[in-house]
Amino acid sequence: MMTGEEYKASLNDGRKIYFEGRLVENQATEPAFAVAVQATADGYDKYYTSEPGAVNPMVTAPRSQDELRSRIPILVELDQALNVTYQSLMTLLVAAPRIRPVSPELAERIETYVEDAKLRDIRVTECITDAKGDRSQSPIGQEDPDAYVRVVERREDGVVVRGAKLHITAASLGHELMVMPTKKMKPGEEEWAIACAIPVNSPGVSIINTTNDPRGRDRRDYPVSDRLATPDGFVILDDVFVPWDRVFLDGQVEHAAVFAHSLGLWERLGGTSFMCEQADELVGLAHLIAEANGLSKVSHIREKIDEMMIHATMLRAGLEAALSKAHKTPEGYYYPDELYTNAVKYQGAANFNMMVRHLHDIAGGGAITAPSVADFDNPATAAYVEKYMQAYPAFSGRYRTQLFHAIRDLTADAHGGWHLVTNLQSGGGLFAQRLVTRKHYDIARARALALKVAGISGA
Repeated sequence: MMTGEEYKASLNDGRKIYFEGRLVENQATEPAFAVAVQATADGYDKYYTSEPGAVNPMVTAPRSQDELRSRIPILVELDQALNVTYQSLMTLLVAAPRIRPVSPELAERIETYVEDAKLRDIRVTECITDAKGDRSQSPIGQEDPDAYVRVVERREDGVVVRGAKLHITAASLGHELMVMPTKKMKPGEEEWAIACAIPVNSPGVSIINTTNDPRGRDRRDYPVSDRLATPDGFVILDDVFVPWDRVFLDGQVEHAAVFAHSLGLWERLGGTSFMCEQADELVGLAHLIAEANGLSKVSHIREKIDEMMIHATMLRAGLEAALSKAHKTPEGYYYPDELYTNAVKYQGAANFNMMVRHLHDIAGGGAITAPSVADFDNPATAAYVEKYMQAYPAFSGRYRTQLFHAIRDLTADAHGGWHLVTNLQSGGGLFAQRLVTRKHYDIARARALALKVAGISGA
């Protein structure tokens, strides 16, 4: 296993990482990346042991419902690189038995790769969303065939791939990219049916990054993004060679959707777990700021907080149902129920605006206009901001201001905007979750109940 310092050193492997138009020489010292790199290094140190053959417990597949459930509170606390590694490896382990009956050699490659990744203690980033080009066209109908990642050459020793993967969180922080189809493929689209693992420093790989890290600002005013901002990568694959032992799908169009569905399941479980935690955070902030504003006993404020509480509780209930009805692969690995995972992810994303709307309504304009914490340090302004930022006598102006900064950073600034879009789009977006829910919902039972209540028989 690697230590945190060894992890930092492992990033200096010749990879091409770009940010704001320039090549990043060292991610650990790049101001916009430093916090995310350090968080990943801390994650390494948290689980490090010098015992020979030891494996990070957080990349070990759960073998029971209780073990799957025990992962949930840990998942929301993991650094982003370890979180996506867990999702990537679990995706492969769920996909393997589904393709084994037709393609046992591919399933064997997957299992060999997963074990190797665990022993090398690497971070693996899932890469699923393609550039997609003209959304009205399938991969084969695109004017530019590179709109979806594809195989451009098959050789005796492997394949050469070309294309791009977008919106890849922590792509530059990992060691390998797990590339897979973004959707179902049909006959004739064999060149786009490709899944494989690619080292980040492979020739032809480059990553263009963006981030909402509050660089250049007083980080005390950004209590959320200061800790959690992680680079998102635009991954370019410019004729990258991949040896056969790292190819998990190559032209088998019937398997393309398996990878997308497996990743969607684990991505949505991770997203739902975070949404549950975030919903409770929003309730807590609403309660605290209402108290600091002197409004905690006002009926319409209490009703808004009640509605937020009910939403947060229903998300928890849906997550618990997904875990309680978990399924087992033939190899004995447990994964969450797809119906409940998708339904609760949909509810969390679709109602996030309601939670934020209530929070902003309760907080007031101070959520975006509160002075900086630095103004409390300046003798020329400290007394004024303390006096006029105080509302309810029991709470200082500084305390109330800090609450405002947390609300703004979490819901009304760059990081808040990132969460708004991520909640909707991660795991495939609302439409994808409706499709999976439709597939797994017991509509026959619902129809039978409807016929019974209508007194209709024989239909």
